[in-house]
Amino acid sequence: MSASGRFARFLRFAAVGAVGTLAHFALLLALVEGAGAPPLAGAVAGFVLGALVNYALARRLVFASTRSHAQALPRFFVVALAGLAWTALLMSLFMELLDLHYLTAQVLTTALLLLWHYAGNALWTFRHGRRDVGAR
Repeated sequence: MSASGRFARFLRFAAVGAVGTLAHFALLLALVEGAGAPPLAGAVAGFVLGALVNYALARRLVFASTRSHAQALPRFFVVALAGLAWTALLMSLFMELLDLHYLTAQVLTTALLLLWHYAGNALWTFRHGRRDVGAR
């Protein structure tokens, strides 16, 4: 794939990620502001919802993956769970050490993790390879 093709795919990934992020933030706000949940719990729940939305959209619209769900979904969740660990760590650091508002902390965390998620999914989760042939 050419550099311009990779950049276009990254932009599609970012757009799909924006949809997942909207789902994430909607649940975060509903839990924290509406239900009185702790911000960290809201961030984690929002992250899980956003991951599910992102998997479905990225598989089809960004990577057009032919890798089976049995292969891709566990890989996606390994990348997502590593991102979840980073989310919990960064949210805690931003809120506890830097005393940032939870929404500011979440925006910074989301921006930092965009490249992590793209690289993990492009290079491992949805990557086409010889072992994928016939595995549908």
